Amino acid sequence: MRRFAPLLVLTLAVPAAMPAVAAPRAAPFTIVETGQGFDTIDAAVQSVRMGTATILIAPGVYHQCTVQAGGVITFKAATPGSVIFEGTTCEGKAAFVLRGQGSVVDGIVFRKMRVADGNGAGIRTEIGDLTVRNATFLDSQEGILGGHPSRQTIVIDHSSFAGLGQCDQSTDCAHAIYLANQGSVTITRSRFERGTGGHYVKLRVPHVTITDDSFDDTQGTRTNYMIDLPEGATGLIAGNTFVQGRNKENWTGFVVVGAEARTYPSAGLRVEANDARLAPGETRSPAFVADYSRARLVMAANRLGPGVRAFETR
Repeated sequence: MRRFAPLLVLTLAVPAAMPAVAAPRAAPFTIVETGQGFDTIDAAVQSVRMGTATILIAPGVYHQCTVQAGGVITFKAATPGSVIFEGTTCEGKAAFVLRGQGSVVDGIVFRKMRVADGNGAGIRTEIGDLTVRNATFLDSQEGILGGHPSRQTIVIDHSSFAGLGQCDQSTDCAHAIYLANQGSVTITRSRFERGTGGHYVKLRVPHVTITDDSFDDTQGTRTNYMIDLPEGATGLIAGNTFVQGRNKENWTGFVVVGAEARTYPSAGLRVEANDARLAPGETRSPAFVADYSRARLVMAANRLGPGVRAFETR
């Protein structure tokens, strides 16, 4: 009977499972046109140089800032409201300092901007046209600030401004929006509330369009006018709602025209179909429009609550 040698059982060593290789982290700032990614907003901006680009920004809170020195750039949140720039400014001015050929800011939140001169802003526009849409400006010295002796076209649409302005941290006041140029400013479908000093909108420009906005001053502190056109202007203020609160530094007017100078003609400025009221408990009697320009303004179909006088000229 044959005998068979015992079988040797060989155990093959099985290597330990290899750790999964992590997928490379996507860069938070991407140039849409090329797909190139960057770790900082400023690196993305500088790569554009004098070109045209859209920078798509991933959701997150960013303690970064940038200076746009050229080109036409759109800064776009991947999801509106999910991109927050917080507390960091460039050149002691703003999170975004814009002096290119043109800029669009879309869906971005700016908050907690403060600088030594009292004008810390989300956006500082210095050169070039600007469009801001679906943006939010919170709890800063200023929301949008800019001044340049050119024919800038600035459009602000569907944006929110809250917790902005000051008159006690510097010689000059800061405001939710403060713009000066030789062109035009358009503000539409936007909300202003909870001001902390200064005016909600202050414009030194020859032509304005301010329509379908909401100004809620009921929780404002140390605020002044809702709309200040200190050097006059022509254009349209229409379809807005205004509620003036009790805690005012200057309560005398909702919309004030030409209080500092008559640089720009105001004849034909239309103020129509607005709704202006006082917050509960407010007993003073401000003018809806206070006109220092002595020009012939056009006022029609404004709805005024108790205690609000339609017009006064000074």
